[in-house]
Amino acid sequence: MALKTHNPLVLLVSVLIGVVIGELLKLDAGVQAIGSWAEHRLSRGGEPGRVSLAFITTSLIFCVGPLTVLGSFLDGTRGDITLLAIKSTLDGVTSIVFAATLGWGVLLSAVSVLLVQGSLTLIAFLIHAGLTDLETAELTAAGGIAVLGISLGLLELKSIKVANFLPALVVAPLLAGILHAFGLL
Repeated sequence: MALKTHNPLVLLVSVLIGVVIGELLKLDAGVQAIGSWAEHRLSRGGEPGRVSLAFITTSLIFCVGPLTVLGSFLDGTRGDITLLAIKSTLDGVTSIVFAATLGWGVLLSAVSVLLVQGSLTLIAFLIHAGLTDLETAELTAAGGIAVLGISLGLLELKSIKVANFLPALVVAPLLAGILHAFGLL
């Protein structure tokens, strides 16, 4: 996904700005706190940290991809649910695999998916927003970097605060649009 960028410098700057914003907002700490809260409230003698890990991992995987944004925007602007239907099928199969390995905490990610996709669809509906091909490519590339971070964490190669990357999903298309408007991209 990261290879879809039209300009690697735009991707790099978008991710850096997004991570700084995420760090300032302490997004990863907030997501961890929600996962820990849910684990303490709902855990029944399971392995410590599994519910939180399942919630955080699957929420990020299901909410970061380009199908989330594009599908929600198409649904909000045109009423076309094709991409969301494809995404839900893929997410359903993926959730079964994650539930088998991480446990029932995967179910909690349905709340984050509802909030993220619902919010994006509502925003798109209200402002009839749409992304250009350039903005979509940069959004996809930033999402690819976040998914790479998730992969490194799942493989236990490097612990990365992936939730702090989420603002890059807003910064990347915005920066691409601004640079394109000034003829720099």
